[in-house]
Amino acid sequence: MNIGFFEAEGWEKEILERELEGHNLIFTSDWLTKENIDNFKDLEVLSIFICSQINKEIIDSLPNLKFIATRSTGYDHIDIEYCKQKGILISNVPEYGTKTVAEWTIGLMLSLMRKIYYAIDQIKETESFDLKNLRGEELDGKILGVIGTGKIGKQVIKLAKAFGMEILAYDAYPDENFAKEYGVKYVSLEELLKNSDVITIHVNLNPSTYHLINKENIKLIKPGAYLINTARGGIIETEALVYALKEGILKGAALDVLEEETEIKEELELLTKKDIELTDIKTLWQNHILMKMPNVLITPHNAFNSKESIERILKTTIENIKGFINGKPINLVK
Repeated sequence: MNIGFFEAEGWEKEILERELEGHNLIFTSDWLTKENIDNFKDLEVLSIFICSQINKEIIDSLPNLKFIATRSTGYDHIDIEYCKQKGILISNVPEYGTKTVAEWTIGLMLSLMRKIYYAIDQIKETESFDLKNLRGEELDGKILGVIGTGKIGKQVIKLAKAFGMEILAYDAYPDENFAKEYGVKYVSLEELLKNSDVITIHVNLNPSTYHLINKENIKLIKPGAYLINTARGGIIETEALVYALKEGILKGAALDVLEEETEIKEELELLTKKDIELTDIKTLWQNHILMKMPNVLITPHNAFNSKESIERILKTTIENIKGFINGKPINLVK
């Protein structure tokens, strides 16, 4: 089979060639885009990460495509419904970064609330032990509002409890047994926003969670709270976030993801597109405002990026591709 790996790292090639011996493998560190799609017309199996946007145009340009193995848990970068229409199967990696992302979440929380980043930056800039503007806040005793109590949300709760935090949670499907074991109180989203000192987001991005935090409900947030997002950028309406930070509703935010973050990486290309949407330009502009705010920490979608999690991603991806080739596909996206 003709199998293409995009957004691939050099060290992965040897492992994939060994595990998928006998197949024609193509490797590139590039994203799959409409600009380079003509070079890969014969692909039957496609493996991508989160930056390759697999839309109708891309799918129609790959007439032999039968299977997509995304090396991620989320799949909002793939047009799922159109793939179904075309009979293209999709597998994801359901579990690889639970502890990795949870650790990063707590790390961002500590860095933001205890001003760790600012302290390090100040030393590098001034070479002096000046404590001015570096007084932070403890996690102990704070109320943490966890939006989404799947695997990552639960792991964050376990870590937060070790820091002495109290937990409120919101989830469409509450896990009452877990709540009882870890002292979690499930509440409505509105109650969580009103009562949490720190809010952290751990839901998938889908039509029901798009702009879950928006211009209307962000005003409900407890004044002086902190917001952490290591899930997906589109869960928070960027304009609303900028508003809440400017108005002092939020004391600070730590973000590993941004709305339309792919466009930030390809900003020049975006701005020269003839069919560019006004909303895309507005979001891009708002993201740049966030980047300049002194009370906002932004990392480049790096929460998943540990040695151990990357190894798990590759292992599961190989299993997914082998399963499809052998007529027994696994980890299918429904």
